[in-house]
Amino acid sequence: MVRAARDLARIAGQPIVDMARSHSTVSVERAVLRLAGLDGADEGGMPWVNRLVDAVRETTGLEHGVALPAWDALVTGGYPSLSALARDAAAGAVKFRLPEGADAAAARAAAHAALARGFAAVDTRRAQREAIIGETSDPPKPWIYLIVATGDIYEDIPQAQAAAREGADIIAVIRSTGQSLLDYVPEGATREGFAGTYATRENFRLMRAALDQTSRELGRYVRLTNYASGLCMPEIAALAGLERLDMMLNDCMYGIIFRDINPRRTFIDQRFSRQIHARAGIIINTGEDNYLTTADAVDAAHTVVVSQLLNEFFGTEAGLADWQLGLGHAFEINPEVPDSFLLELAHAQLVRELFPDAPLKYMPPTKHMTGNVFGGYLLDAFFNLAGVMTEQSILLIGMMTEGIHTPFLSDRDLALENVRYVARAAGRLGENFRPPAGGFVQQRAQQVLAEAVDLLRRIGADGLLNAIADGTFGITRRPADAGRGLDGVFQRADGYFNPAAEFLEGQES
Repeated sequence: MVRAARDLARIAGQPIVDMARSHSTVSVERAVLRLAGLDGADEGGMPWVNRLVDAVRETTGLEHGVALPAWDALVTGGYPSLSALARDAAAGAVKFRLPEGADAAAARAAAHAALARGFAAVDTRRAQREAIIGETSDPPKPWIYLIVATGDIYEDIPQAQAAAREGADIIAVIRSTGQSLLDYVPEGATREGFAGTYATRENFRLMRAALDQTSRELGRYVRLTNYASGLCMPEIAALAGLERLDMMLNDCMYGIIFRDINPRRTFIDQRFSRQIHARAGIIINTGEDNYLTTADAVDAAHTVVVSQLLNEFFGTEAGLADWQLGLGHAFEINPEVPDSFLLELAHAQLVRELFPDAPLKYMPPTKHMTGNVFGGYLLDAFFNLAGVMTEQSILLIGMMTEGIHTPFLSDRDLALENVRYVARAAGRLGENFRPPAGGFVQQRAQQVLAEAVDLLRRIGADGLLNAIADGTFGITRRPADAGRGLDGVFQRADGYFNPAAEFLEGQES
């Protein structure tokens, strides 16, 4: 049945891959320019990558990619840099064209050279990660994952360092509400966000430097997470590779379902972003836990497994190794349901056995946190116990005050104490946990897997885009011809040129 599930996920996912291979988006093209070194923004804060892509689109169109007309203009115009070209292009002073013959060859060669430098920088950052882990140490799993979300990068840093000192292995900087809907990446260090901090290259750099300092202080490597999602998914992936982030939230359907981003835009952007993550050695975190915030965690358990299988297919097709597939799931069954903990164990053990080599990310209860801090603390302890028993790899620890306010540092300290106690007291329970054959836990796992296979058969027959439109995941309907960002999608013409893709797909070293 497991083999059948993977075969069906491939059948359901292959048409999406074919579409992604034959299309591109404005964000993919902007990511090419970012990897080639174009940075900065105009006086109004609009990034130069946006201004240059827009200028090319208005003249030659983007169907052949941004690289060929941009580097042709760079070479023939004698510009010293892409930023100088972008400034003139924004002012309407550049006439772009699609070069041919020797001019096209010169533009291709210049683009290849620029992208070679960009990927050399990404490769260097990956090597630096390995060097710092060797210099300090790699903490044992489960890795403890903790969130900071002040809105101010200069407040996030001391909170992140304090959390690391209290035992957190991974710091996730929650992104400002609504950033996923911006079709540009803000520039510079930011001090005002909404329920989170803007994802910018400078904010990435500042937090990475701070956590490197703390890693050396503690003698263990502290990982950094942010979000490669939304309308700028490929660009943020590129910036993450250039600034050595370790993990990125990167789900194949989250933006579609929860942010109403066009499905085609999302899948095209997602494939390119995952190719970058693969090259940079970044672990992705997928978002299946979110389905259970809108759908019932018992009735919809099989949709989580289906999404995980699709994320696995899309991830490996894009070049991610198993150790980079941080597939997500969550402890979200209503605690009032009889045998709720056994149901949670069945789901968690099923996922662990389906993906034995993946660093699974297990999410704490949120939907049923009522504001009763004592009940919430107990529920989080049960979550920690389920995570330890089923050998989850990444535990996003729950906070007892999550249902009331953004948790204080003291609440985070108590949460870290909770998970430390459970891991210390029950860390070897998993190797002694053997559900009886034919018992409740095994029967429930087999039921969920069978339902997942049935759903994958229907998706394969009807098409994944139609399944999303019908509200299969998270009970939210998202048609393929609607949603934000559709106007940024275009079909590649014959002769489309993307020098970054050639590096990412193994045609260049």
